[in-house]
Amino acid sequence: MPLSTPHARKPIHDRKIHMQAYQRDDGFYDIESHLVDTKPYPFKRFLATEPAPPHTPLHDLWIRFVLDEDYVVQSIEAASDVTPFPICKEAENTLKVLIGERVGSGWSKMVKEKLRGVASCTHLAEMLIPMATTALQGIRGLKLGDFLNTKSEGKPRHLNSCYAYAEHRDVVLKIWPEYHRKN
Repeated sequence: MPLSTPHARKPIHDRKIHMQAYQRDDGFYDIESHLVDTKPYPFKRFLATEPAPPHTPLHDLWIRFVLDEDYVVQSIEAASDVTPFPICKEAENTLKVLIGERVGSGWSKMVKEKLRGVASCTHLAEMLIPMATTALQGIRGLKLGDFLNTKSEGKPRHLNSCYAYAEHRDVVLKIWPEYHRKN
């Protein structure tokens, strides 16, 4: 079901983010993200003398990280094809501090701590957070049985982790009936 009909309006900015998870033939996983920001009208870039034409990217950024079976980052690379300033491209290498870190609980907090402020590019750091979800959705999708049976403190790890997995919902009744509780 789509959203309700909006009030009269005109577009002023477009951000597209595309993420994909890949299973490699060597047992590792590639997680990729691509972000493109555009405006539907001519706009002035910082330090530029002429306006940029409509739909010219302000940002065109890529990230790929490689995960092992335990969701540990083995390598990471970024490509900043379009940035507001040439120096922004130097931030590509700042992501290397994530090598050896595990994607999972605490990932967002750790990324924000390691890459905050002048430590990296804000947009690259922002991309890394939903990349973790992409990784978990992709890899766990291959191992659905493991996902459903993973325990933490004797209970399914994902019990009460989101709206659908609340112990009083029908989803829990169907997947983990022994943990279902009436509301």
